[in-house]
Amino acid sequence: MRAFLLDDEPLALKRLQRMLAATKRVQIAGTSTDPVEAVPAILETKPDILFLDIEMPGMNGFQMLAKLQPQPWVVFTTAYDRYALEAFGVNSVDYLLKPIETAQLDRALDKIERLRGDAATPPGMAQLIERLTAAAGAVKSTAYPDRVASKTGEKIEFVDLDQVTHFFASDKLTFAATMAKNYAVDYTIQELEQKLDPGKFVRVHRATLVNVAHVQELHSWFAGRMMVRLKDPKHTELQVSRDRVRALKERMGI
Repeated sequence: MRAFLLDDEPLALKRLQRMLAATKRVQIAGTSTDPVEAVPAILETKPDILFLDIEMPGMNGFQMLAKLQPQPWVVFTTAYDRYALEAFGVNSVDYLLKPIETAQLDRALDKIERLRGDAATPPGMAQLIERLTAAAGAVKSTAYPDRVASKTGEKIEFVDLDQVTHFFASDKLTFAATMAKNYAVDYTIQELEQKLDPGKFVRVHRATLVNVAHVQELHSWFAGRMMVRLKDPKHTELQVSRDRVRALKERMGI
């Protein structure tokens, strides 16, 4: 089977490429991190399977898929289980929840091989795209917040979460750290872990939640722990607890 891989996270893309190569069941026809640029490449290469991320800048996976005629068999890959994943139970697609496991990948390849034997083209794909797009739109209104509030006296400031490098607890308070300053917030680290997008924020310590977009380096440390160095001007270093190392590495695609 010939496959095209599309994911806006380069590390996740490389990891999936390695995993597929290891199966010796799939030939990689092409890869891309940009959904807009991927459309003509997919139409030209005509892959049998498309491994497709859902949330991407510029165009989500459902919107991109609607531009493909004819449409390949699709395996959606996503870090978000909030979409109506039961919709993927139809016999035209499968889905892989990140971080992708080998057993998941084998299951998806088995399913695609079986379905391709039953039908030359994916059945009902147009209707499926319509259902998934509607599901994604419905969820969007209740999606994770883009900002967090910080109250100082009678003043309330709103901090864009994209600017927050990490949250940390200190002296019974919780702070949102940005490159400009630290803002006190009225949530515990545990509450923030439940409230924020798990695709962007990962808990690395009982007192620390890090924005993976601001991670520059990972370093092995003693006793099975790790150290995270951020991209901020101070090159802030954060300790990763031993029990949190695996989750962080998987989220970073390694």
